[in-house]
Amino acid sequence: MKTILVTAFEPFGGEAINPSWEAIKPLQGNQITGANVEICQLPCIFDTSLEHLYAAIDKYQPELVISVGQAGGRTNITVERVAININDARIPDNAGNQPIDTPVIVDGPAAYFSRLPIKTMVNALNTAGIPASVSQTAGTFVCNHVMYGLLHYLAQNTPSVRGGFIHVPYLPEQAAKYANQPSMTLELMTLALKTAIETAWKNTSDIAVTGGATH
Repeated sequence: MKTILVTAFEPFGGEAINPSWEAIKPLQGNQITGANVEICQLPCIFDTSLEHLYAAIDKYQPELVISVGQAGGRTNITVERVAININDARIPDNAGNQPIDTPVIVDGPAAYFSRLPIKTMVNALNTAGIPASVSQTAGTFVCNHVMYGLLHYLAQNTPSVRGGFIHVPYLPEQAAKYANQPSMTLELMTLALKTAIETAWKNTSDIAVTGGATH
């Protein structure tokens, strides 16, 4: 049976929970139109996260890889368009590393675009009543590191395999600790990710609708 690999992160930045991991846990073993979903938790650590990711890809030999991460402060599900070849950590990772202005991959290209039908995914989520949008930046922390590293690995080793990245907001219990922070329930996040994964699996081309930003 064909395989879809979905990864997410352990908690970081002083949080006791990471919604990306909690949201994908119910997807383990799900079947989507002839494909089996396997999940993998990545450490929120530069370089080590890529070692775990590449080991999971080698183990499961997936046809599709979607990584998920937490983006506290965002209001909806954001499907990432691009990853850039830079590490610029505002805070230390879970091993205390804080790289500044270093490449994810030495001598790698400046950026990689997602291999997912990002606008089709956003459209499917919005049609289902789930707030979602295209994001033009995956940041410069471990999420971007993993997205770039994933797309580089696929380009170098298995170019037929598609991959990309999705960010999810805080859970309500996280947002409650801060002033005026948006959140989304775990149940809705899981439904959103299942919908996005199904859409990515069934669609190899994207739709031409606006998804840009003015700033």
